[in-house]
Amino acid sequence: MTNQNKRYRRPRWHIAQFKVEEAAGKVRFHDLFLPIALMRAIQEVGYQYCSPIQAMTLPYALAGFDCIGKAQTGTGKTAAFLITAITDLLEHRLEEQYLGEPRALILAPTRELALQIAEDAQQLTKYSRLKVVAVVGGMDFEKQQKQLAEQRVDIMVATPGRLIDFMNRKLVFLDQIELLVIDEADRMLDMGFIPDIKTIVRATPRTENRQTLMFSATFSQDILNLAERWTNEPVQVEVEPLTKTSDDVEQHVYIISADEKYQVLRRILRRPEADRVLVFANRKDIVRDLSENLKKDGIECEVLSGDVPQNKRIRTLDGFKEGKFEVLVATDVAGRGIHIDGVSHVINYTLPEDAEDYVHRIGRTGRAGKKGVSISFACEDDSFLIPAIEEYVKAKIDVEMLPEHLRTDEIVDAAVEVDSNVDSALEEDSPSVTPVQTKVEDLDDEDDDSHKPVGEVTAVNVDQTEAGPEITVDVDFNDPDDEDDFDGDNIGNVAIEADAPKS
Repeated sequence: MTNQNKRYRRPRWHIAQFKVEEAAGKVRFHDLFLPIALMRAIQEVGYQYCSPIQAMTLPYALAGFDCIGKAQTGTGKTAAFLITAITDLLEHRLEEQYLGEPRALILAPTRELALQIAEDAQQLTKYSRLKVVAVVGGMDFEKQQKQLAEQRVDIMVATPGRLIDFMNRKLVFLDQIELLVIDEADRMLDMGFIPDIKTIVRATPRTENRQTLMFSATFSQDILNLAERWTNEPVQVEVEPLTKTSDDVEQHVYIISADEKYQVLRRILRRPEADRVLVFANRKDIVRDLSENLKKDGIECEVLSGDVPQNKRIRTLDGFKEGKFEVLVATDVAGRGIHIDGVSHVINYTLPEDAEDYVHRIGRTGRAGKKGVSISFACEDDSFLIPAIEEYVKAKIDVEMLPEHLRTDEIVDAAVEVDSNVDSALEEDSPSVTPVQTKVEDLDDEDDDSHKPVGEVTAVNVDQTEAGPEITVDVDFNDPDDEDDFDGDNIGNVAIEADAPKS
């Protein structure tokens, strides 16, 4: 056989390639005896140890028990129910399966959350033959219909309204559902989706003939009543952090008037440390007006609200994630279930009326071990909401006066200019190469030469003081006639004082 006729196969993946050390008090995914195709995907997405909600839920869910879990967004509950669904489907394959008949159904309250769950499911099913389909409103109906008509579906992620539409058109049948997941049940209740969910649940097999997992951020009596009707002797799991806000988020609440808000927002966005910023407001008209004004002031931004068509929402989120623009102005449609890495700042232009939304908003920054900053504006219209937020997060929120560096545009301009000059000077290997023009006091009152460069920078020193950074620039002055005014080496020191954000 010639070399040309040889067929090379990619070596099969083995669990030995996924090494995770045992650790006291932690549950490894290895300890759950999951299917090999799923373990390979878990390794690829970077999971090693179970989060608390996963460690508490998975042993029961994998054994077939119904579960109701109390957990906030970001605790890992999505992976908990996806791993349960994928394991069940891989271990109990069907010999025959018809189009439009999913085996696992995941219900989510918003399109964005449903699409995020579907994306996570795609990653975890990468090395299996399971098919994932998202059925959500606000997107091309015919495209979703074609997808269902051309391939089987194992896992369906859906919003209630669009799913019922497909059911009424006889395009989706739920009589073969083995696992039903209801995510963010409290949000479903608040948004008025419970009648739709009742219709959907009635179309699935009886509670004793299917497994049901239900997750909610709160266990109100209404939620517990629904769980009693939709689950069969469920295991109840509660995971609630001692503090609902991350230690990686530096929180500030500034007391300012409503008339000051926009100018302060613009100053924050113009500062160099504001790298990728999410700005939240409660109403769609506020979001729209903010975006228009920011664009007029030369700040690139986009809008995410209920008025934006779904396909444009997806493009907007993708553009923000890819860094095509630095500011996203949004209503709370972006506050839940959206994972955007690298958000440096979250700004609450208006305080949320629901204290829980405050947690979801600021949770968009300080992710994946990175530090983030949350800034909230509290004016005469919404400062009364602060006590409810403090009660919900179980922590005191320090209310601050507006810091000096955000009070005028001139200070912000000076900070940006100094940052730029210092960076360019420090980047040069030879300090004598680049002349830096800096506005300083006239060295000679008789000659008006302040518009001319005074010399070349030979050194830049930055000292941290209690009042902020003090920058000293050593300059080699050009005029030899003024030599007596300086030291023998004709070197002068020019001190530049600038306010900077507190570290």
